[in-house]
Amino acid sequence: MERPMTQQSSQSFLAEDSRPETVAKASWRDYWVLTKPGINASNLMAAFTGFWLAGHDTFSLALLIATLLGTALVIAGGCTVNNYIDRDIDSFMARTQSRPIPAGRIRPQTALWMGILLGLAGVAVLVAFVNPLSGFLAAIGFFAYVFVYTIWTKRTTVWNTIVGSVSGAIPPLIGWVAVEGVLDLSAWLLFLFMFVWQPPHFYALAMLKVEDYRSAGIPMLPVVKGMAETRRQTLFFVALMLPVSLFLFGTGVVSWLYLMMALILGGVWLYLALAGWSSEDDEGWARKMFLYSLLYLTLMQVTMLIDPVLFR
Repeated sequence: MERPMTQQSSQSFLAEDSRPETVAKASWRDYWVLTKPGINASNLMAAFTGFWLAGHDTFSLALLIATLLGTALVIAGGCTVNNYIDRDIDSFMARTQSRPIPAGRIRPQTALWMGILLGLAGVAVLVAFVNPLSGFLAAIGFFAYVFVYTIWTKRTTVWNTIVGSVSGAIPPLIGWVAVEGVLDLSAWLLFLFMFVWQPPHFYALAMLKVEDYRSAGIPMLPVVKGMAETRRQTLFFVALMLPVSLFLFGTGVVSWLYLMMALILGGVWLYLALAGWSSEDDEGWARKMFLYSLLYLTLMQVTMLIDPVLFR
């Protein structure tokens, strides 16, 4: 089903649903799915990485638990509100049609209040048991994801992926601030690392799901600019990722093990990005880039966890 991008479609999440609100009783898993546990887990790994780099030598289990709990609640709240807002476009995409709200298993207003309460609870946990700055950063991340990305730019501009990368780069800042209490150069370099990683990751996903986004009227880069431009911008960010990943070494937070892994893993990613220019298989290339981006982030974060223990 083709759905044109119009002002009405960009604001239709505010309108009442014309279909029955519920068709089946919701299970506990439906409420769990609303929080997007996969996204939450990856963001918690980033938060833990920031926490570990800042304070592995003065490790506090209680502080870690409070940090991860508060962060998880805020992310869960943001993702739940995102599901509420996107319920209109989710029904147009094959991969999201069965989500609890568009499928009618959870009422939209229930999801909205659930997301708001989860977000508030998370900020409260961080302020009360970690420090006010961590709670403030979490609130900024929630606002950026829900209002700046989901409500505004996702439906209106091809720059939505770049804007969305801001909220996705905040978790390591929360982890760092939980220990240090301040945002120093190392914290901002972690933010930059996560910010630059996200565009090539999500551009690859957008290429794989381009027809879904086109049907829903979402102006993702391959929908608006085409595959060739998406390849070019992907290459730009992958090439930028290599020097950005090396900056952290200069702060002394990590050492030679990290530097070696950053060069190797970044070099492989750059090779794959360049190989896309000679490939006529957009879907195959995008799938390789998407899977490697996940492998890259996982191995880089594991290296960040191991390196300080062995060499600091």
